[in-house]
Amino acid sequence: MPPRSSKTDNSGTPAAIPLRPALFARLRAYFFAGVLVTAPIAITVYLAWSVVSWVDESVLPLLPAQYNPESYLPFSLPGIGLVVLLVFMTAIGAITAGMVGRMVVGYGERILSRMPIIRSVYSATKQIFETMLAQKSTAFREVVLVEFPRPGMWSIGFITGVTEGEVQELTDEEVLNVYIPTTPNPTSGFLCFVPRSEVYSLSMTVEEGIKLVISGGLVIPPDRRPPEERKKPPPIHTRLAGE
Repeated sequence: MPPRSSKTDNSGTPAAIPLRPALFARLRAYFFAGVLVTAPIAITVYLAWSVVSWVDESVLPLLPAQYNPESYLPFSLPGIGLVVLLVFMTAIGAITAGMVGRMVVGYGERILSRMPIIRSVYSATKQIFETMLAQKSTAFREVVLVEFPRPGMWSIGFITGVTEGEVQELTDEEVLNVYIPTTPNPTSGFLCFVPRSEVYSLSMTVEEGIKLVISGGLVIPPDRRPPEERKKPPPIHTRLAGE
């Protein structure tokens, strides 16, 4: 059997035979598949562990030694501070739900209302938490599509309520409060007052809308519209130049 001939360059030196490109492509695909599987899990575990550790470090030093389980155990128990914080918050809520608790809270709010800067911060923070935690609130429960930042460009938004007060009185048509988040940080964005006729509801959930914003359009939620609605043209009104 004749020996295999090796490739040579112009100088006559045998050149190294490169590996097959298909092998590198397969290894690269395996690597990205591994990253896709492990990265979300690792980031989630890291963030959860960081939050639990931060709560433990903040709460456990305030707990008396005789009530701290770690004082009697030879090892630490992650999450004890989080459990203590949850029990404390629940107890505060139960106390303030009574008549005496409401009187104490009302007296404290009257004191804060007399402080020039603190009263503004407290009032705004309280309104935000009341809106987000209210059981019957409809804020951030519907994903919509609006023309933003200019005609012909569309952005994902979240309805936070129906516009009231002076803003509504100055407009001829009923308008809605639409929060338009930024990518990849949805905690910052723009508050727009959009006429109801120019707000188009989407079938995706709020969680799916947030994922779409955070991923920059990489995570596309499924289309849950009925087949007959998918065949209809999109409700996009065209605007001619000069109108």
